[in-house]
Amino acid sequence: MICVSLDERYPVKRLKRLRNIDFAEIRMEKMGLSFEDISEIFSQPVRLIATCRPGYSDDMERKARLLAAVESGARFVDIEVESDKGYKKEIVEAAEKNGCKTIISFHDFHGTPDNEVLRHIAALCVNEGADIVKIACMVNSLNDSARLLGLLGIEGFRDRLVVVGMGKGGRITRVVAPFLGSLFTYASYMSDMHTAEGQIEKTKLEEIVGYLNEKIG
Repeated sequence: MICVSLDERYPVKRLKRLRNIDFAEIRMEKMGLSFEDISEIFSQPVRLIATCRPGYSDDMERKARLLAAVESGARFVDIEVESDKGYKKEIVEAAEKNGCKTIISFHDFHGTPDNEVLRHIAALCVNEGADIVKIACMVNSLNDSARLLGLLGIEGFRDRLVVVGMGKGGRITRVVAPFLGSLFTYASYMSDMHTAEGQIEKTKLEEIVGYLNEKIG
């Protein structure tokens, strides 16, 4: 399953009338959306992940936007594992009330921790209320990719993990992770619209995945 990550470069008018996209992450942090915009976007009959990364507005504003998305019909909401406990708790409770799945995510933009640390982080995300655990790490070697993909075979985390290798070296994980148990993978809408380093364009990733499905399916 491929999730297209969309940010402020994708026109708001088109976000409200999504076509040819059935699963997308809406990166709200730099979009400047009104609450009316949020309601229109997330009330569509499309699988949407509500995401609002830190660094662009305070936690109160981010939380308000995520809660509005959840209440409008978002299928998933993404919360950073390092967020304040009260912040997480309120969003998790709202998600449960509205039939929205909670993704608790961990990002390391410099490298990939060792196996023990990765397992600890995944367990922490579950304990914090995650329906889905997302682990995204910068890949600097083949061993980094192997460690990330190895998480998918751990008993207790199956059917609730998304692993992502960032950077050029992590592209292989974006292709093969769903074949090994990752719930989905992320793609960019266009080659020049990636929201994370190493994302593959949607149409190109669909071609690769389709080819692999044909050969090994």
